[in-house]
Amino acid sequence: MADKQLMTYEVGEQMNLMALLKNVTVRVAKNGKQYLDLTFEDQSGEISGKFWDASAADIDRFQAGRVVRLAGKRETYQGSPQVRIAGLRLANADEPHQPGDFVVHAPMKASDMEEQINQVVFEITNQVWNRIVRFLLAKHRKAFFSYPAAKHNHHAFEGGLAFHTLSILRLAHSVVQQYSSIDAPLLYAGAILHDLGKVIELSGPVSTQYTVEGNLLGHISIVDGEIVSACNELKFDLNSENVVLLRHMILAHHGLMEYGSPVRPRLLEAEVLHQLDELDASIMMMTTAVEKTSPGEFGERLFAMDGRSFYRPNEPQAGGPAVK
Repeated sequence: MADKQLMTYEVGEQMNLMALLKNVTVRVAKNGKQYLDLTFEDQSGEISGKFWDASAADIDRFQAGRVVRLAGKRETYQGSPQVRIAGLRLANADEPHQPGDFVVHAPMKASDMEEQINQVVFEITNQVWNRIVRFLLAKHRKAFFSYPAAKHNHHAFEGGLAFHTLSILRLAHSVVQQYSSIDAPLLYAGAILHDLGKVIELSGPVSTQYTVEGNLLGHISIVDGEIVSACNELKFDLNSENVVLLRHMILAHHGLMEYGSPVRPRLLEAEVLHQLDELDASIMMMTTAVEKTSPGEFGERLFAMDGRSFYRPNEPQAGGPAVK
């Protein structure tokens, strides 16, 4: 009989299954002993747990990216699912042990996302922006359609970067239909490229970490550099208005300097991109948190949402009122 998955266990239920160590942090408890703060992952989601009194051998053994056999009990701590670990060991050779088999995937196939994004590329009728977008998509194609959009928070799953990009493009289409004053090709080009630097900022979809470049430069600076490199390859004038406008779209998309943008939006399209980026990321964060929350309760506090927790209403019964 196959193991249940992480998020199919109920609170209070004993757990025994294979899972991926998504994140591992060594910490020191109040008693001075080291412990491991762990995040386990499989295709149903992720759950945290603490491995107390970790020895040097345990720290060496249980590293991010390794598959383990986990035994314990599902609990809830401050609104978040947690496992009280009773037993933990590395997967044996005759057990499922390929990390890629345990990661959460985007709700769309990579090929479908690529097809839909490529359709939008045809709508970028400005040839400078079109050629830069096509150049960079081709250069980073494999990573762009497999990487997550973040280590934590929003779209932190395989294919999350492309799925987040596609979601913003869908929102952009709706906004363009509502407001004829928006330069649609500029908005679409900025949307496709705005997070492309994450293919260098992040390590990949399995046990995602920030790279040296990611920590030191950040994805905004990285993708701006990629645009400059593309322009040099394509023989485009870096001082031309088309190039400057596109670079501003990227540099301003976090909206505020304290959030990582070196400049604030000074174009209509840049402000729209910032707002759509915020909207999609926020909805994904809230949805993920609420899905892990029991009806009638508040979920975990979301640091990226000003520390707020969100309520999950009692789910309605078929043909009847909400559960009381």
